[in-house]
Amino acid sequence: MAVIRLDITHAGGAYPVLIGAALTRRLDQVLAEQRLITETVVVSCPPVWRLHGERLPGLLGGHPPLLMPDGERAKHLTTVARLYDGLVERRIDRSALVIGFGGGVVGDAAGFAAATYLRGVRLAQIPTTLLAQIDSAIGGKVGVNLSAGKNLVGAFHAPSVVICDPELLDTLPRREFRAGLYEAVKYGVIASRSLFDSVSDGLPAIFKKEPAVLETLIADCCRIKAAVVMADEREQGPRRTLNFGHTVGHALEAISRYGRFLHGEAVGYGMLAAAALSLKRGILPPEDMESLKAVIGHMGPLPSTAGLKASDALDAILSDKKISRGTLHFVLPVRIGATTIVPDVTTKELKAALRTIGIR
Repeated sequence: MAVIRLDITHAGGAYPVLIGAALTRRLDQVLAEQRLITETVVVSCPPVWRLHGERLPGLLGGHPPLLMPDGERAKHLTTVARLYDGLVERRIDRSALVIGFGGGVVGDAAGFAAATYLRGVRLAQIPTTLLAQIDSAIGGKVGVNLSAGKNLVGAFHAPSVVICDPELLDTLPRREFRAGLYEAVKYGVIASRSLFDSVSDGLPAIFKKEPAVLETLIADCCRIKAAVVMADEREQGPRRTLNFGHTVGHALEAISRYGRFLHGEAVGYGMLAAAALSLKRGILPPEDMESLKAVIGHMGPLPSTAGLKASDALDAILSDKKISRGTLHFVLPVRIGATTIVPDVTTKELKAALRTIGIR
């Protein structure tokens, strides 16, 4: 069975991203090939473990997995502290391997625990959602939320391997699956008109989760992210383009207390707001704005923004981790396939952009 392999280099070395159906059916072999046969600790959440835990029994070493709550609200320091307790109880040392087996929340929390426990143990990411497979599991950024904002506590901790198995997406609810597609659209807008068009034109096959279609989609997105993170591991320049849609998106998540929007849905709104701002500045062609609105609209309904206040959103935006020396670096689309980063977005412009997505 063919496996797509992408190698990502970073300051400390390199790691592979392996993409292929049924990879999780032979994890022992895959980890042995990567020379990662050691004591392992699996971090997951109850819904994922109920559906897919039978794929990992050989990695448990007679111990149950460390299960954390599901959902964005669980991505906080209290959860990580409980993971530390589990690692201590098992007397885990620096030779061990922590495996994040779940969506982006599990991957971020498990990754942050691995980055900080004993000042760092090895990490393997086995993402079980489309969003995590194409985005959050790759690039080495791990962390948790604070009440003031998303991902305000974190670290750069590269995994030893990322294993993307499209089979794991078979049980993913349509809303969760769609949330991942917004990130695929993001990659198209920032770097690839052909990817954008393939998502826009191929939604029926994508929603059928045809294996070959999913493998190609995952690989195309991963290639873009790999190229960006290898050029700018610590997010000092080009990597900021990956934040397209995230400035407003993170704010929506924070002001709704992580209970109304899935991450990808918030990014969907964030992309529309950023595109409206770019259109108003005369940067983005109107036809590209319409293309973006069309593909997001065709994916399905987004949760309502009713009741959310622009003043709260602005406060959250101005607390965003992307602010450096008092300057907000905002990613604007120039056209489908290219973006620019601007340091001079005004509060007036932000308010106008928020109004386009129903926030006043």
